[in-house]
Amino acid sequence: MKIALFAAGSRGDIQPCAALGKALQQSGYHVSFAAPEDFAGFIQQHDLDFYPLRGDVQQIMASDTGRKFMETGGANPLKSIRAVRKMIGPVVMEMAADAYAACRHADAIICLGVFSAFGKAISDALQIPMMHIEPTPLLPTRAFPAPSWPIQKDLGGVHNYVSGRAMLQVIWLWYRPFVNEFRQSLGLPEVTAAGFYRTLTSTPMLSAYSPRIIPHPADWPDTVHITGNFWLDATAVWQPSPELTAFLEAGDPPVYIGFGSMAGRNPEQLAALILEALQKSGQRGVMVTGWGGLQAEQTPDNVFVLDAAPHNWLFPRMAAVVHHGGAGTTAEGLRAGIPTIIVPFVLDQPFWGARIKALGLGPDPIPHKALTADRLAEAIGTAVSDSTMKQRANSYGAAIRAEDGLGNALKIIQQHLGEPNPGTSK
Repeated sequence: MKIALFAAGSRGDIQPCAALGKALQQSGYHVSFAAPEDFAGFIQQHDLDFYPLRGDVQQIMASDTGRKFMETGGANPLKSIRAVRKMIGPVVMEMAADAYAACRHADAIICLGVFSAFGKAISDALQIPMMHIEPTPLLPTRAFPAPSWPIQKDLGGVHNYVSGRAMLQVIWLWYRPFVNEFRQSLGLPEVTAAGFYRTLTSTPMLSAYSPRIIPHPADWPDTVHITGNFWLDATAVWQPSPELTAFLEAGDPPVYIGFGSMAGRNPEQLAALILEALQKSGQRGVMVTGWGGLQAEQTPDNVFVLDAAPHNWLFPRMAAVVHHGGAGTTAEGLRAGIPTIIVPFVLDQPFWGARIKALGLGPDPIPHKALTADRLAEAIGTAVSDSTMKQRANSYGAAIRAEDGLGNALKIIQQHLGEPNPGTSK
C-alpha cells in the first residue's frame, strides 16, 4: 500500500509527520512525503521518498511580513486572516498543485489537519481515503479554549466551545479563496465552511500529543485518536562538538533558551535580553539561534551558542528549557522531565503555555511583548529551584516516555486503511 504524507509549516509541523512516515515504512508501507522544498535534506536523511512543494517556508517566515506576523499575528484572529493570505498567496497554489502530483499514485493520503481542505480536494479528485495528523488540538471542545484564541483563561464550557468554532472559521478563511480555486482546477465543486468542519469531524484524526497532557474531551467524536507523541530521534547520527561537550561538563546543567523561527524583527535585541536574564539569574545557558537568527555580538563564558541540536539529546542535559511554546518543542521539554518556561509569540503557543502552567510543570508563561530580563530571570530562578515543580516535571516525563504514540498510530492506520499488503498480516 502506498501512503502519501502532505504537510507544510515549521519544523514542529514537519517532524511528527516524518516520524510517522518512517514508522509506516518500517511496517511495510510505501511512503512518499510532500513537504516544502527547504525540508529536503531533513526528510531524505530519514530515507523517505521526498516530493518538494515549491515555496521556502523559512524564507517566508524570515520576510518582513513573516516577522511582523510572529510579533502581532496571533493577537487578533481576524487580522491574522489578511496576514496569512499575504504570506502564502504567492506560493500556495503551486504548493497545492505539487501536493496533488505527489499523491497521484498513492492509495491513501495523510495530511495535517490545518490543511484538511487541500487534502480533501486531493482525496476527492483521486478518490482515495484520507486521514489527518495534528500536533495541536484542532476541534472545538468545552474542555479548554481553542489554541490560537486570544483568551486562554478557562471561562467556562460555552466560551471554550465558541472559541473553537471561531478559530476553525478563521482557519477556513485563511485558505478559502485558494482552496476553491484549487478545487475548480481539479474539476471539483466548491466547498463551504460547513463542509470543511464536517470533514474535520468525520475523518480519522491522529492527535500526536500525550493524553497525560490533554485527555480526550468527552465532546470530541470517536474519530479523534489521542495517540501520544511521535518521536523522531536522531542521536545515532548526530554528535555534539567537543566544545559543547566541554561546556556541558564544566559546570551545573545549564538552561536552554531558543525560540526557533520566532525571534521577531529584533533578534539582536532579544539575544541581549536573554544574556542579561541569565546573568541576573546566575545560571549557565545554552542559546540556540534557530531560524529566527538569534545573534549576540559577544557572549560570556557561561553561555554557549548553538545553531541547532536535537532536542531529545540536548534537553535531558538541561536544568530547564525556555522556548516559544511550539507543539514539538513543548513535547520534547515535557519528555525530558524538566520544568518549561514558555514565551509565546503567536497561534497555539499561548495555549501550550497555559497548559504547562495549569499542570504545574513550569512558571507562568511570559508573552513575548511583556518579556523583560527581570521577568525571565525570575522565571528561570523558579524553574531551577522549585522542588515541587521539578518533581512533577520528572514524573510527567517518565509517563510520557513510556507512551507509544507511533505504535498506537500504526494500529489505527491499519484499522482504517488496511495492512501494508492487503490479504496478509505482518
